[in-house]
Amino acid sequence: MTKAEIKTKPTAVDVTAFIDAVADEKQRADAHKLAQMMTRLTGHPAKMWGPSIIGFGE
Repeated sequence: MTKAEIKTKPTAVDVTAFIDAVADEKQRADAHKLAQMMTRLTGHPAKMWGPSIIGFGE
């Protein structure tokens, strides 16, 4: 039996640049605040998983 491979993996994409590319100003500001809050609460820095998922920790 073969093991399933995880398809969504961490990438080197910059989280701040990803959020800065959000067109809507309010959504962009909210995303920056949320990323700061989640970093504080989880104790892990934000990192990109795949092309469009921001995650915290493993």
